[in-house]
Amino acid sequence: MARLILILGLALWASAHLFRAVAPGPRAVLDERFGPGSKGLFALAIFGSLIVIWLGYRATPFVSVWTPPSFFTHINNLMMLVAFYMYLTTATKPGTAFIFGNLKNPQLSGFKVWAAAHLLVNGDLAAILLFVGLAAWAVAEVIAAKHSSAEPLVNRASAPISSPWVHLALAVAAFALVSALHIWLGRWPFG
Repeated sequence: MARLILILGLALWASAHLFRAVAPGPRAVLDERFGPGSKGLFALAIFGSLIVIWLGYRATPFVSVWTPPSFFTHINNLMMLVAFYMYLTTATKPGTAFIFGNLKNPQLSGFKVWAAAHLLVNGDLAAILLFVGLAAWAVAEVIAAKHSSAEPLVNRASAPISSPWVHLALAVAAFALVSALHIWLGRWPFG
């Protein structure tokens, strides 16, 4: 039952995010009917999906599928730093990032690297369902965006960061903050 709750949470997450791209007609109707409040409805659905995912993940019994080697932790941490850097490329003006500056979907690319990094260090069934499900959503989101007539969510021409050093510093700071959060939650992220 807990696995089903986790899967339902992932389905709610994916459908709330993909609705804009795959159902522009109904989305336009919602926007017309509720105005700016329609964004609140989707935000509420996404927040609700996170709660359902968390409840399903925490309630799923531990079933070991494989045991990751200990050195994968170091690969995971490097991938996480890259994932934050990629994700934050969205906030940089075009041509100002050291690398990954030409990504069409830097947030989703970073999200896919994040999911892959977590798959390296989590060998239990619940984690595999969670991170494969989120990676599959990110891939579907990229495919849907390619075929959608909807405007891009991010206009990088008006991005606030124009220094590659600020971009790198923010990625390192985000990595440090998330590492501290893992430690606070009782999960040592450094092997």
